[in-house]
Amino acid sequence: MGGISNRMKEIKRRRHRRQKLAKFETKLKKATASEKLVIAEKLRRMTPGCDGLIERMGLEDRKR
Repeated sequence: MGGISNRMKEIKRRRHRRQKLAKFETKLKKATASEKLVIAEKLRRMTPGCDGLIERMGLEDRKR
């Protein structure tokens, strides 16, 4: 039996999400406008708090 607890799963998800956000932030420095739209779309799929992140990173929400 055993396995990982739900709390540990959530912590693991959060850590991985934080690592991905750091990678996106470094990529944004060199990104073109179309690449920024792709990154914004990936953020929307990745996390529920995407609106605040998109604003903070300077990605404009042009689709809506």
